[in-house]
Amino acid sequence: MSIPTPPELSPLYYLDNFRVALAWVRERYSDLLEADELAFIRQFDGLDTPAQALLVRLVMRKGVHFRASKLNYSEIGPTAQAAAPLCALGWLRTDGEIDMGELFSLLRKDELVAQLPAAATLRTSTKGAIFEALSGSCTEGFNTEPRPFAQWCAGSEETIYSLTINDLCDRLRLMFFGNLNQTWAEFVLADLGIFRYEAVDIPPQSRGFRCRRDIDDFLHLHACREAFEAGRPVQQVEQQVGDFSSPNPYLQERHGKLLYRMARQLEREGALVSALALYSRCHYAGARQRRVRILEKLAHHEEAHALATLAMANPESESELQLVERALGRLSRKLGQPRQRAAAVKDHKRMDLLLLRPEHGSVERAVSEQLATPQAPVYYVENALISSLFGLLCWEAIFAPLPGAFFHPFHSAPVDLHSTDFYRRREDLFRGCLAHLQAGTYPQVIRNNYMAKQGIQSPFVYWGLSPEVLDQALLCLPPAHLQQWFERMLRDIRANRTGMPDLIQFWPQEKRYRMIEVKGPGDRLQDNQRRWIAFCEQHGMPVDVCHVQWAEA
Repeated sequence: MSIPTPPELSPLYYLDNFRVALAWVRERYSDLLEADELAFIRQFDGLDTPAQALLVRLVMRKGVHFRASKLNYSEIGPTAQAAAPLCALGWLRTDGEIDMGELFSLLRKDELVAQLPAAATLRTSTKGAIFEALSGSCTEGFNTEPRPFAQWCAGSEETIYSLTINDLCDRLRLMFFGNLNQTWAEFVLADLGIFRYEAVDIPPQSRGFRCRRDIDDFLHLHACREAFEAGRPVQQVEQQVGDFSSPNPYLQERHGKLLYRMARQLEREGALVSALALYSRCHYAGARQRRVRILEKLAHHEEAHALATLAMANPESESELQLVERALGRLSRKLGQPRQRAAAVKDHKRMDLLLLRPEHGSVERAVSEQLATPQAPVYYVENALISSLFGLLCWEAIFAPLPGAFFHPFHSAPVDLHSTDFYRRREDLFRGCLAHLQAGTYPQVIRNNYMAKQGIQSPFVYWGLSPEVLDQALLCLPPAHLQQWFERMLRDIRANRTGMPDLIQFWPQEKRYRMIEVKGPGDRLQDNQRRWIAFCEQHGMPVDVCHVQWAEA
């Protein structure tokens, strides 16, 4: 397959994209925009092109302080001329306060030594060592307080432009993307064809946030998460989060995930009582099972048993069921109660291989080379094959333009992909897609989408899947098995997209297959792998677990 030549971008491609984003936000959020946001959009539209382009260049760069001498853009022209109207609006400043860390990021070592008298005696030290020395108490009389660049470096002729509207632009970016993970670079990557997205019909009323409170709540949770990830103590972050609540399911999910991560950190620190209290406030997947585990560690066996029994009666997932079954076994023994008989677990079919350790490559590759024959090739597919077949067959349902599922052109997956009602909202569509398995038309649907959607971002399809593997899979995998796998994935997409066996072997002449999970010396089956293998064995799907030992050369 030939690699297409990337398209040539116009010199002001980034400005064109920013204008598109502003128009998109203005059209969809006009009723939610605050006065400063409306004023920014209006005033930006009134600027001449060089000023607009310079502002967008700076907004897209890292940091908020920029050396004028480093801002050389041929399509913009003289920087000072383009910056003047931005300074007049207060969006740029030439007297912004700069802290010592920012100063060291802006200047080279020789410039620091030349401009800072206190650094002159440290010219033989590294830049990092100079920073440590000047910021420490050993350098008397050196002022480390933030101040304008001209006060740091009185002898320099450099101008520093400081951007003052980063927060405002981040809010506009949030409204456009619905998150702060995606950046303005998404436009460029799409323009260059590096990322391609499904063309979903997105009506003007489709947007990520329904009210201004949603936007403010998102920003609040984002700030709390950043504080947590920066290492602030959990108790302080918990106070910062406060008594948060939101009717928005998307924000409820983000809040629950943050509390779960904080509780896990408390667990790691040994603060079990505090972790238990935080888990109790959290409805994120897995929190209930962690409560059972902590109660058991605290020797609150009766309370742990009651909670595990409740979870056993109505498990939130196969993962939780698997874990609480184990917990109930331990707790029943500790309480002297008869152990509830769990469903019998069939031993998996085992294969043992003694191989020479390869100089290069993985254990999976070594097994693949050992087992493959011209009549029965073996491929390393892990989670890619079954997931890709599902994504190709059900493309129409996955990318259906349901309200709230998509609200900008750069979605690689529906926003509600991992929500509990993802399947329910699209049940009829998925039934229509899966009906091709009974009708026998599924190979053509999968092949058509493989060709028509090639390279488009998808949460399921791995485009490294070769036509050879695709053809052999469609020949050898029974549609009844595909149906069972796909339905299992739909029951819990987050959990069931992983854990599939590493290898697959096809016998095209016989139209049959087997899957092979590979375990090297000392390696054990993970829980999600055990669940997949048990499911396959339950439904008569051939799967072996290959245990490898290395032979002495």
